[in-house]
Amino acid sequence: MTISLSLPAARRLILQSQRLYSRRSFGGGVEATLHAIEHLGYVQIDTLSVVARAHLHTLWNRVAGFNQAHIDQLQEKREIFEYWSHALSILPMKDYRYALPRMNRIANGETHWYPKDSKQTKYVMRRIRAEGPLSAKDFNDKKSSKEMWALAPSKIALEQLFMEGKLMIARRQNFHKVYELRERVLPDNIDTRVPGDAEYCRYLISSFLRSHGLGQVKEAIYLRKGMGPLARQVAKDMEDEKLISTVVVGGREYLCFPSTLEWLETKAPRARLRILSPFDNAIIQRQRINDLFAFNYQIECYVPKAKRKFGYYSLPILQGNKLIARMDAKASRKDKVFHILHLHLEKSVSSADRFFDALWPELQKFLEFNGCETIRLHKISGCDVSPQWV
Repeated sequence: MTISLSLPAARRLILQSQRLYSRRSFGGGVEATLHAIEHLGYVQIDTLSVVARAHLHTLWNRVAGFNQAHIDQLQEKREIFEYWSHALSILPMKDYRYALPRMNRIANGETHWYPKDSKQTKYVMRRIRAEGPLSAKDFNDKKSSKEMWALAPSKIALEQLFMEGKLMIARRQNFHKVYELRERVLPDNIDTRVPGDAEYCRYLISSFLRSHGLGQVKEAIYLRKGMGPLARQVAKDMEDEKLISTVVVGGREYLCFPSTLEWLETKAPRARLRILSPFDNAIIQRQRINDLFAFNYQIECYVPKAKRKFGYYSLPILQGNKLIARMDAKASRKDKVFHILHLHLEKSVSSADRFFDALWPELQKFLEFNGCETIRLHKISGCDVSPQWV
């Protein structure tokens, strides 16, 4: 029997699975950070730093007392590693074998960003093997051109070898990758059996439903080309085995674990306001968020300035089970000023004053997290009043 869920019920399952209701869901400290990464399956890394970087922001919203040192410690203890999920991400080391299919495809000739230069890759491998961990700045060659995405030949080779799995990221120094041979980083007890295609699909579907509560096959294999037919068959097999169930939300079919539906029989957790990263796991798939949360979101840093509607780095704001506002922000760490360049309230906000009251305590936490002490609000839209704390 197919079960129908209301949008509020579906949102509750999603947010509870994403552990966005409480920062105590995983506990606190470095072990809680590891548990969060393992539960989410990945945490996306992004280079933008107008506010705290995406991976730090995402974990801060889920782990009490989170700080950057947790990532450094876990990387040093080899409990996490960096590799490509749908984008460059922090991944649990226990799931290393599920990165092998992509590594093998690239090692066998699939192009990631740039064509492989065998001469350069041999040179890079020779140096790291002899000298130990190296970063791109340890090589003296220059970019091949002045184009925005141009890289030095050695950097291209480092990234190629990283994507092939022959190099791993041993650590980061001032956010710069430090590359090392895989055999010097990968723990001896890690399973390195390459999963079959069906097993890999099963892993992707199970991981997605664990961390998102409910989802469609196309969401579970997000940005992984050519996997659709097999993944749909695997999902059908899992449903025949009664491992997963189909639910209908807003006329669309989704999959979920039967145990997830049991949460609806308990009292809903108290939902607090959250300022989200544009790359947060909960909202990274924009069409999904539009379908389930009626929130049409686009990060506009790649949009020409004249065409931006909400701002360069607009942060979605979650309250209860609704995405109700956007805040384009910039942390000026030198003078410790947090600039709210544009705060926009959605039509779903019934009372601007109540929203401002809820935003203020979370904004204070976010200020501290970003190393700032004062707020400067430049623009507000979607309402005709301003917060008293301006």
